[in-house]
Amino acid sequence: MRLLLVLLLTLLAGTGSVPVREGTAHPARKVVMDRYLPEGDPVASVVVCPGGSYHWLDLDAEGAKVGQWLADNGIAAYVLHYRVAGVPSFITHYRLLLRGRRHPDMICDLQRAIRLVREEQTGPVGVMGFSAGGHLVLSAGEFAGTDFNRDGSPDGGSLRPDFIAAIYPVVTLTDERYVHKRSRKGLLGETSRIPMRDSLSLERHVPADMPPVFLLNCTDDPIVDWHNSVLMDSALTAAGVPHRYVRYQRGGHGFGADPAKMGPETGAWQNEFLEWFQQWKNDYDHD
Repeated sequence: MRLLLVLLLTLLAGTGSVPVREGTAHPARKVVMDRYLPEGDPVASVVVCPGGSYHWLDLDAEGAKVGQWLADNGIAAYVLHYRVAGVPSFITHYRLLLRGRRHPDMICDLQRAIRLVREEQTGPVGVMGFSAGGHLVLSAGEFAGTDFNRDGSPDGGSLRPDFIAAIYPVVTLTDERYVHKRSRKGLLGETSRIPMRDSLSLERHVPADMPPVFLLNCTDDPIVDWHNSVLMDSALTAAGVPHRYVRYQRGGHGFGADPAKMGPETGAWQNEFLEWFQQWKNDYDHD
């Protein structure tokens, strides 16, 4: 009885895990979305992609805390547990012999998640990603015309997110001055599949119909070189894509929505995003 009560309260709170790959050719049982719903009707929905170098996922600062913050601000959040290479691939080179998990597994999961959220919600659907998750959500915008799953849509809905938020994202896989090699290895494998480096270097492939982008990072980022976001900002500008680039001097990397990890500057990023989002939503509603 107590277990049933806990399950009932979870459902009433609007949370719970949603299977993402159920019924597909690659079920991947652990690929789920944690649902965070606002009390009233959501003004929009966001699929959240935590970072972790494409090897693991930060499901706290860049996952649960982000989901709850968005829900508290009227936005339905779906924190995606997408497939990653895993810790064994970080400490060994087993993928020289076995495929393991690598591209396009990650974007397959995100595209499927976008479709399922569109099936569940009626409003606009955006994506928000952190670090390697930032690379993933930007990829969803750039490559929305390609169905990586090749299994059709549950509802015939679009793969293109309505907006993108990329927070201290990995961007380039080719510029050796700035590339985050651990993320590149996690995404592409031990040999980093040289022909794929250009294809997935996001600064090189921004389409004119890229969704609007909110981009943010810090110049003292010790993990992902801050020039990654500069490259993305320049590419978006050249393609005429509406976007806002916020760069702080101090704040580092990995703060997500965890107040304990934020500094004086990065503590303002959530309000920066909400202000940008509100302007975007006003424009969206009047189109």
